[in-house]
Amino acid sequence: MVRIMTPGNLKNSKAHPLRLETAFTFLEMMVVMTLILILAAMAVPTLRTTIIRAREAVLRDDLFTMRKLIDQYTIDKQQPPQSLDDLVQAGYLRGGIPKDPFTGSNKTWKVETEDVPVGAGEVVPGIVDVHSGSNQISLDGTPYSSW
Repeated sequence: MVRIMTPGNLKNSKAHPLRLETAFTFLEMMVVMTLILILAAMAVPTLRTTIIRAREAVLRDDLFTMRKLIDQYTIDKQQPPQSLDDLVQAGYLRGGIPKDPFTGSNKTWKVETEDVPVGAGEVVPGIVDVHSGSNQISLDGTPYSSW
């Protein structure tokens, strides 16, 4: 509310003639606070979903990269890696084993091992696939461990 002091309303006031009096009423403050709370309540679920989608994108990218490097290692070395550390030691994963975005650790990756044919009649056991170690369910309803 803005009130301009004029000579007519200065009779009982000690205010300066050109001074503006401004203030918010309690009701106005409550309306503003209510609007802010409503907007925040709508934004929080969207923020949470956005964070989960970002983690899912990181997981997809990490899985794609590690699977590609497992295949490349197997082709180059003529045998599959025995552990994810083999990829790091051979220089395929230069930054180290990535952290699983849902478990927060690089030790929780679940690896699948199989006998891989490497030559004429030769098979060698080793890693052929990798999955997340998380037991959480993705936004599309599938467990991250099945990705």
